[in-house]
Amino acid sequence: MTVIPLDDPRLTAMGLLAEVHTGLMAKMAGAFAESKLSDIDFETLIRLGRSPGHRLRMSDLAAQTSLSTSGVTRVVDRLEREGLVERVACASDRRASYATLTPEGLTRLESVIPRHIEDIDRWFTGLLPPDQLTTLLDALRIIRDVVRPCATAGAATEVSLQ
Repeated sequence: MTVIPLDDPRLTAMGLLAEVHTGLMAKMAGAFAESKLSDIDFETLIRLGRSPGHRLRMSDLAAQTSLSTSGVTRVVDRLEREGLVERVACASDRRASYATLTPEGLTRLESVIPRHIEDIDRWFTGLLPPDQLTTLLDALRIIRDVVRPCATAGAATEVSLQ
């Protein structure tokens, strides 16, 4: 059996990543709460807002988020009751449906974005010089594409909110 030292840089990398994620989510929670959104509500709305036509197949939305297909169904049901999302049947496949951002959903999303961007700048990207940020983004994409290859399912291109 190989003994791995407790100060192995691989353990450090995982620990730092977990600590950063937890810390950032705590820092972002205030902006979401002010807009009466949970972090998963925001994740769902931003995924829809950045997708072509502000819509995704439900299965693609599940693949892009941290939710199971039943979990995304529950979130979309709740957001639909709030008028932020609507479910639209797929014209070419009766088994599929799309989650589509409503005008109210887009307005709610746009209301949280300025504060969210301020938080991102203050607690994340603004802490790094541009070259380090580019390197970090490149590295995160490499890892994401291996561990979550479906993370961009259904999103041919990133779309601005405007």
